[in-house]
Amino acid sequence: MTPQRIICLTEETTEWLYLLGQSHRIVGISGYTVRPARARQEKPRVSAFLSAKIDKILALEPDCVLGFSDLQADIASALIRAGVQVTVFNQRSVAEIFSMLYQVAAMVGEAEQGMARIAAMRERLDAIAAQAAAFPRRPRVYFEEWDEPAISAIRWVSELVGVAGGDDCFPELALQSLGKNRIIANPLDIVARSPDIILGSWCGKKFRPEKVAARPGWADVPAVQNNQLFEIKSVDILQPGPAALTDGVEQLHRRITQWVAQYA
Repeated sequence: MTPQRIICLTEETTEWLYLLGQSHRIVGISGYTVRPARARQEKPRVSAFLSAKIDKILALEPDCVLGFSDLQADIASALIRAGVQVTVFNQRSVAEIFSMLYQVAAMVGEAEQGMARIAAMRERLDAIAAQAAAFPRRPRVYFEEWDEPAISAIRWVSELVGVAGGDDCFPELALQSLGKNRIIANPLDIVARSPDIILGSWCGKKFRPEKVAARPGWADVPAVQNNQLFEIKSVDILQPGPAALTDGVEQLHRRITQWVAQYA
C-alpha cells in the first residue's frame, strides 16, 4: 500500500512529488518551500527546518513523513514516539540525491517514471560535463554557503561545480557533511586559494558581492579583480533534490562558461 497522506519537512521531496504528478498525496509542507510556487497556496505549512508544529502534523493524520538530515532528528523522534512512520534521508552527494529520488518515487508507486526522470537528469549532467571537458582552462571556484563565519560548499555543490567545468577551491572541506566542519576560520586562507570565480548562496540571505570584495586583503583575488562574484539562490542549489541537479548546475555552468570565454 503506497502512502496516501505525506508530509514533507523539506522542499526537495515536495518538488519531486509534484514533478511525479503525486502532489495529491501531500498534506503538509515546510514553510521554506518555494518550489513549486503553487505548493505554498495549496498545502498547509507545518514546519521550519529545525522545528515543526507536531500537534498540527498529527492532526493531519499522515501515514508518511519525509525529512532530511540529522538536523531533523528531534522532529523525527517526536513523531515516531507518536506512532508516525518517518523516513529521514541524509543525502550529501549527487549519487545520494539520485538514490533519494528513486526511493521516494518507488514509495509512491512511480519507480518507472522516477527512473525515466532520473535518466534525463543524468543525461544532461553528462552533456554539461562533456562541454566542460573541452574548456582550455578550468576556473578555481570558491562557493560560499555562509559569510560569518565563512562556510564553503557542501559535497553535492562541490561535485556540481566540477561537472559544470570548475574546480572547487576547498574540495577537502566538501567531504565534511556538517556546516560547522566546513568553516574557514581565517578568510585569508580563501585568498591563498586564489579563486577565479566566487559564488555566494547564503542560505536564504541575500548575497552581497560588494561586501565580499571589500574584505581586508581580498583586493588581489582574481575573482575580485575581474568582478566575478555572483549569487546563486539557495533554493536553486542548496536543496539536495531536483533543483540542484537542474537549475542549480545550469547556473554554475553558465557562469563558468562565461568566465572561460573571457579569461581562459
